[in-house]
Amino acid sequence: MKCFNPKTQEVFANNLKMNNTYFSRLIGLMFKKNLPAGSGIILKPCTQIHTCFMRFNIDVIFLDDNLKVLHVIENMRPWRISPLFLKARYTVELPAGTLKGRVKKGEILAIGL
Repeated sequence: MKCFNPKTQEVFANNLKMNNTYFSRLIGLMFKKNLPAGSGIILKPCTQIHTCFMRFNIDVIFLDDNLKVLHVIENMRPWRISPLFLKARYTVELPAGTLKGRVKKGEILAIGL
């Protein structure tokens, strides 16, 4: 799966894995050594994340049911807890430095093959 901006056709990740079970969402990126460029995970459903037991920083996008960006966190460090976003349905976790200010609150993204 990939995550991109349909207006600009800018691709943020082209190798996303969907984590949509309780256990896969709980584990997420914990204990991984790294997250290669172009890859990431989508947590569904997800209103809040943590980076406990992670070894690297990540960029995070919180999206609602319509894939509208609710919040962006760039360069989130290990051992942190994000704010709670009650309207969030999806959370996309990407390697730190992927977004570089290119995703803004209110934009509509696309996720697909």
